[in-house]
Amino acid sequence: MRVLVVEDNRNLVANLFEYFERAGHLMDAAPDGPTGLHLARSQDYDVVVLDWGLPRMDGHAVLQSLREQGHDVPVLMLTAREELPDRIAGLRAGADDYLTKPFDLEELSLRLQALVSRSTGRGRRKVLQVEDLVFNLKTLEATRAGKALHLFPAGRTILETLMLASPAVVRRERLEEVLWGDDPPDGNLLRSHIYELRRSVDGPFQLKLIHTVSRTGYRIAGKDAHAD
Repeated sequence: MRVLVVEDNRNLVANLFEYFERAGHLMDAAPDGPTGLHLARSQDYDVVVLDWGLPRMDGHAVLQSLREQGHDVPVLMLTAREELPDRIAGLRAGADDYLTKPFDLEELSLRLQALVSRSTGRGRRKVLQVEDLVFNLKTLEATRAGKALHLFPAGRTILETLMLASPAVVRRERLEEVLWGDDPPDGNLLRSHIYELRRSVDGPFQLKLIHTVSRTGYRIAGKDAHAD
């Protein structure tokens, strides 16, 4: 298994790494919410262990963002909160399982293996397509009408977010959060990234797929979309 642990307790993370790496699993860790969200949406993990009480962005918000962006990686919520309303809130946010602290490492391992086994039959989306625009999430290769597109990392992130939501509108604030967490830069950097993405995706083609929604955000849509 390739496991992402999003947890700010260093001693707990060290214990998890020692246990799971000894069993032959690949481990990554993130100490706060924005870092965990970035890794979970940009890397191909088999399962995510997500703490509820994280710095900068709590686990509930991380999970909601993941699910809203269309990422269906299995997530086990790991938390000291054991009341029924807390468990229900975690499951409603999109958690696949819930384990309270303190816990047994063997039980955690069995739960994660069960989540991974179930997820293999869910048909996780690996390729996104809108009209003749295709984006392979595994290889990070994008093509339009069979022609390879050159995209910078920020452009790939924006493209994935827009295509996962298509044909719905993605607000500017959401794109800024996806790119920079809770500390977006000043100025019009997002607009510059959108401009570069448009040059690659729409520049040589008559049908424009990237649309601006005035004072709201952007979307990717095909023939039925209205022009900007």
